[in-house]
Amino acid sequence: MTHSSPPTPRTAPVDVVLPCLDEAAALPWVLARIPAGWRAIVVDNGSTDGSAEIARGLGATVVHEPRRGFGAACHTGLLAADADIVCFCDCDASLDPALLIPFVRAVRDGDSDLVLGRRRPQGRGAWPPHARLGNLALARMLRRRTGLRLHDLGPLRAARRTGLLGLGLTDRRSGYPLQMVVRAADAGWRVEERDVPYRPRTGRSKVTGTWRGTWHAVRDMRTVLHQPPLAPRPQETAR
Repeated sequence: MTHSSPPTPRTAPVDVVLPCLDEAAALPWVLARIPAGWRAIVVDNGSTDGSAEIARGLGATVVHEPRRGFGAACHTGLLAADADIVCFCDCDASLDPALLIPFVRAVRDGDSDLVLGRRRPQGRGAWPPHARLGNLALARMLRRRTGLRLHDLGPLRAARRTGLLGLGLTDRRSGYPLQMVVRAADAGWRVEERDVPYRPRTGRSKVTGTWRGTWHAVRDMRTVLHQPPLAPRPQETAR
């Protein structure tokens, strides 16, 4: 009698990176919305509410990043990914991961190299005025720096993993999403944004929930905007 070895797990076609800090209440909704066949990578950034255990119990891949910072969590998730296309999404139930399906299609079909979600608030409290004003100011500075006519620097996005790794992202705080866009523009990527509904988050924001948090985020992002362009490198192509 012969015994066959267990089948080798197949790489998911898409990995969704979900930075997570105390999102126990939001995780069931978020993970239930991950498209079938995709892999959710929840990056626990020091949660104390059992988020990691909940995510693991719901079938997500859980990795830990002890260094506090949105960028640190996102980049750890990117390094843990092995799919051709990697997406990013907040883990607070403000954005529906299923909205990433057309983003992935655009990247896979070669229509875009980086697709971003332009947040459209749904209901009161979805996007505090101070956070919206800070985002608008950064979008204008980004336009002056790169020429990209974007309206939002939101967290919902999709791109090819090898291209993202080639950008050499170094920010590990709030400037990470902006640095991704700036370096993608410098590398000649085709960047587009698409409207997405933005719901009131579950729980309190750790970044934009206060004026102070928003100010720190804007400060980090302004630092990114003042960095000189990197010299082009062969691996910086998104394709």
